[in-house]
Amino acid sequence: MTAVAARLRPLTGHRLFWPALVLVVMLAANTVYRPGFLAVEVKNGHLYGTPIDILRLSAPLILVALGMTLVIATGGIDLSVGSLCAISGAIACLHISGAADQNSPATVATALALAFGAALVLGAWNGVLVAVIGIQPIIATLILMVAGRGIAQLVTEGQIITINSGPYRAIGLGHFLTLPLAILIALAAALLVAAFTRRTALGLIVESVGGNAEASRLAGIRSRRIVFLVYVISAACAALAGFMVTANVSSADGNAAGLWIELDAILAVVIGGTSLAGGRFSLGGTVLGALIIQTLTTTVYAMNISPQTSLLFKAVVVIAVCLVQAPAFRARLRRRRRGTEPGPAAPQREKEQVPA
Repeated sequence: MTAVAARLRPLTGHRLFWPALVLVVMLAANTVYRPGFLAVEVKNGHLYGTPIDILRLSAPLILVALGMTLVIATGGIDLSVGSLCAISGAIACLHISGAADQNSPATVATALALAFGAALVLGAWNGVLVAVIGIQPIIATLILMVAGRGIAQLVTEGQIITINSGPYRAIGLGHFLTLPLAILIALAAALLVAAFTRRTALGLIVESVGGNAEASRLAGIRSRRIVFLVYVISAACAALAGFMVTANVSSADGNAAGLWIELDAILAVVIGGTSLAGGRFSLGGTVLGALIIQTLTTTVYAMNISPQTSLLFKAVVVIAVCLVQAPAFRARLRRRRRGTEPGPAAPQREKEQVPA
């Protein structure tokens, strides 16, 4: 191993190095393809540009992925977050559409409270199924994933509910201090989750439950309460994402809102370095994973890749990203490279002279 490789070893060994490197490479490739890709300008006191759009559009995914990270860290999975997005958005838009003054802050606040409360109840339902009854997480959340779409369709009566509410639209398209409000909401949520998991014992408890639930129980940790809590947190994050998704289009579609966002969230968590087996997790890696997915989506649109091949293109890139950051894959590449390097020539032994 050379001296340069030895010095770079601590850097490349960091869990955030490879996701960050992939994001930088993708941004650089887009800049080469379109020189103005990273340009940011100020219009009417607001920041505009492709990087700002990537951050704004990735905000719902970041919110969902934050909750998914905690669920996966306990060894579980939550497939119902997409349906929870649709339900929360549908309830909020339904209440606003029936109000006499849709621009009233009180009306919007009541709609958000009702939708948020409903999401918490459904998150508690998932928690009870997994932590109390003991149903496998993938089955328990699959129930709400399927039934939740039906609930959202019942709320909207199978129609697309349209609203004209400035305060509600601001959740997805508003600005504050020159930045889109959606970015600030996602940033605040990430900082709040990080504060509770890294500045208190909650993070270590979550990791211990995911690493070995039985050992945690014997150590005095009430693992069932922790598992119940993370599903409620996941539902709360999904509700916020549902508000953003519906606010972006000022309408609620029970069938399309948040569709397949659960898969992107799981992918973002995995790209960020969190193992699906549970245990240690990385919130920073999850945020980077969400940004990578949104940057990849923007790249597909910018390069005019046909819709028929865009999903395949994204799948190939995602597989490459996961392989690059997989320690076992990198170790195998290093071993193969060392095997192909010519080694030092073996010293030839002098022939022993046999006495006559």
